[in-house]
Amino acid sequence: MKRLGTLDASWLAVESEDTPMHVGNLQIFSLPEDAPETFLRDMVERMKAAGDVAAPWGYKLAWPGFLRRLIAPYWVEDKAIDLDYHVRHSALPRPGGERELGVLVSRLHSNPLDLARPLWECHVIEGLENNRFALYTKMHHCMIDGISGVRLMQRVLTTDPDRRHMPPPWTVRPESRRGSKSDREASIPAALSQAMDALKLQADMAPRLWQAGNRLVHSVRHPEDGLTAPFTGPQSMLNHRVTGQRRLATQHYQLDRLKAVAKASQGSLNDVVLYLCGTALRRFLLEQGELPDQPLTAGIPVNIRPADDEGTGTQISFMIASLATDEPDPLSRLQSIKASSRRAKEHLQKLPKSALNQYTMLLMSPYILQLMSGMGGRMRPVFNVTISNVPGPEHTLYYEGAKLEAMYPVSLIAHGGALNITCLSYNGSLNFGFTGCRDTLPSMQKLAVYTGEALDELEQLVVAPVRKGNGASVGEAPGSLDKPSARRRSTKAPKPKPPVAASGRRPRKSSAKNR
Repeated sequence: MKRLGTLDASWLAVESEDTPMHVGNLQIFSLPEDAPETFLRDMVERMKAAGDVAAPWGYKLAWPGFLRRLIAPYWVEDKAIDLDYHVRHSALPRPGGERELGVLVSRLHSNPLDLARPLWECHVIEGLENNRFALYTKMHHCMIDGISGVRLMQRVLTTDPDRRHMPPPWTVRPESRRGSKSDREASIPAALSQAMDALKLQADMAPRLWQAGNRLVHSVRHPEDGLTAPFTGPQSMLNHRVTGQRRLATQHYQLDRLKAVAKASQGSLNDVVLYLCGTALRRFLLEQGELPDQPLTAGIPVNIRPADDEGTGTQISFMIASLATDEPDPLSRLQSIKASSRRAKEHLQKLPKSALNQYTMLLMSPYILQLMSGMGGRMRPVFNVTISNVPGPEHTLYYEGAKLEAMYPVSLIAHGGALNITCLSYNGSLNFGFTGCRDTLPSMQKLAVYTGEALDELEQLVVAPVRKGNGASVGEAPGSLDKPSARRRSTKAPKPKPPVAASGRRPRKSSAKNR
């Protein structure tokens, strides 16, 4: 048996019918030119016939019941895994368009995983227009985080378009890190030693964690310090209770376009992402008549996994930044976001890497306790919305000769956090996945459209003046997208045609996909 880490086990502890704790990935492939009519059927049959299932795909919970998985969260190997159950083959109804795919993926993501089986499913979806198919894979968050999930799926893909008879993802074993121990060596023989090491680490890190906590408390008393603390965001419509049904919307940008904006504004790519999300949320809440006077805050997962670590499980920390949704001026909003993000990074960087796991548990404990106690969505949230940026593959990839056109993240939500925005880069593009509660957030797909129009506006404010040889200033802002009637036409080249959407038609100025 293999025991789950504390943070991994916490995702199992908050699992419920309304808050399933799985995350997903939607991959869009174009069929090879020489693909026979039975291409997908044959591929699914080969996937199901694969006998050697690697970790973590072959793990299941030793005790799936709520109390026992809470007290003793252990993995055991499922020696009789039923791949016919885990690997599904579906077909879209005609016309097989963006709307049909979005409805299906939203429905699949709403269904909880069977905790008595290995915690994953893989759905091959055929019938997508323009000679394409989709692969939707979901796994429980106790098994993977964003980085490990991307690496897990990437291991099976290739840069060779001519390669055939490739193994499915669940048969490829990760390379062991140099100096790492096997599960047996890391459990029974070394259990006492590991316990003593953990106690020593806790004692050594206690002063540093105390200092980090003091900085957060100080920032609450002195907001001018610029560090955004937990529980400082307002109660908003994003922070109510959620139901079990999910909705997905997506957006697609070229990375070069975003990097040009970041360079012109003297910020980072993450700053631009936070600005687009904050601006879209401000406009969305204004239209709903629900914009709080205080700025919304974003919980931002930070990867702490070593670059050579191909293992799974959750290895993330968190920082919290302001989205400046109370600021009507676009450039002032951007400057506030940049300052808040920079201060949050400085705070996190003051901690040694060995203390980041403990700091994460310290920061996330109130969030977990809210969910376990049933108070999530009934009191002030730790932060208002989760926004994550996950680096993905930089080159064009293939599976069985089928070209991977795009990858979209499909994340989780919980009581008190009805919206999750995750970005995933791939081959020169950045793909946004908006996962929300179908009932709590009506017309959530508008957020994807609004991020596109926010980018158009920001380009006109910061990129165009730089190209003309002039610096941008707050006073140059020609308007705002706060009002629904204010539609800005981009002066840039048209965006690439989106690979997938669910609205049945594409928005005139956005590559948003409505689910």
